[in-house]
Amino acid sequence: MKKILVSTALLAGVLSYAGGFRVSLQGVKQLAMAHTSAHAEDASVAFFNPAGMSFIPSKLSIVAGGFGASNKVTFQNLNTLQSTETDNPMGTPLYAAVAYKPLENLSVGFSFSTPFGSTIEWPGQWEGKEMVQKLELKSFYFQPMVSVKLAPWMSFGASYIYAKGKVDWDKAVTQFGGELNIKDEKASGSGYGFGFYFRPDPKLDVSIAYRSPIDMKAKKGTATFKFPSASIYPLLGLDPATGQDKFTATLPLVEEYTIGLTYKVTPKWLISADFNYHGWERYSKLTLDFASAPVGNQADPTILVSPKNFRNSKTFRLGTQYAFTDMIFGRLGAYYDESPYTDDNFIPETPSFNTYVITGGVGFKLKQFGVDIAGGYALPQARDVKNASLGFYGQAKAQAFYLGLGLSYNPF
Repeated sequence: MKKILVSTALLAGVLSYAGGFRVSLQGVKQLAMAHTSAHAEDASVAFFNPAGMSFIPSKLSIVAGGFGASNKVTFQNLNTLQSTETDNPMGTPLYAAVAYKPLENLSVGFSFSTPFGSTIEWPGQWEGKEMVQKLELKSFYFQPMVSVKLAPWMSFGASYIYAKGKVDWDKAVTQFGGELNIKDEKASGSGYGFGFYFRPDPKLDVSIAYRSPIDMKAKKGTATFKFPSASIYPLLGLDPATGQDKFTATLPLVEEYTIGLTYKVTPKWLISADFNYHGWERYSKLTLDFASAPVGNQADPTILVSPKNFRNSKTFRLGTQYAFTDMIFGRLGAYYDESPYTDDNFIPETPSFNTYVITGGVGFKLKQFGVDIAGGYALPQARDVKNASLGFYGQAKAQAFYLGLGLSYNPF
């Protein structure tokens, strides 16, 4: 019975989506310029660096936006040449933020975002059905923040992060001709962020920011087994009527370091660049503690430890904006995002690829109102899957694209 769960890192999708197959969608204007961060034109800077609020040109700024994100993953068994493709629904990440200056050198704000979340759906009877059939992920970040202008050219900001998450995972249990559902809708955790924002020259913005690790704690997760015969349930310590058991887990979301630069080459043309560093080595394993079911792999049979062997990863971003008029802006960008794990650790529930992304968009400004449109096309690099611990071998490919619409309002 151990093999039913030993090969599965329950809830790991919340994590590897964040570090690997992550879609950076926390600002439409930012996405158009490769999701670079050193832009303090409105409250959208709040998610990236709270210190940037001090340099927003208006006393009050409000932004909101949303995206449509589509992705498809294909896996091919190189021995049988059988190919399987996901049928994923469109993801719809959202964000909103507000920033206000009650005093000349003090800004306060709030940011809401859904930085991680998607649904991956493989065919019910595909060859990896014991690892995943369907996985739905959702997360919500709530960030109150404050920024203080220490000098006309420098500010410091900090934020508190409260995170809520949900996971709903279906997989097959072929040993008993059944299925297993892993579900938790109340995972939560907290962390913090801080940063410095510099404008030493009217032409140059520099953003340095840090976002702390967050331990997402699932305290009341439910594992539901569905077998043709309920007689198996008591043998595994499950509820004889529902086939359910409880579990707890701590899911380590890792820290992120960001350095961003924006330089105004001319009054109409600017160039931005970012470097992101993600400390994914912290996610070396995942431990699940079941209430009763002896499905673990430790001395205590109710405890399951799954090695993950993630590594630190980096992202490099370059974007540009050109003002055609005082009202119309064109934007382009490109970035490269590293996967946090090797081919030997590839997992189909949250596929991750080394990915190139091309972005672009336009912005329109009418007095206090702004409208931004952006899109991105991802070019994930194919992977030779060699996960011996899961017995999973083949080749994986993916493609993805994103569209976004953002609104901004700087009334005074």
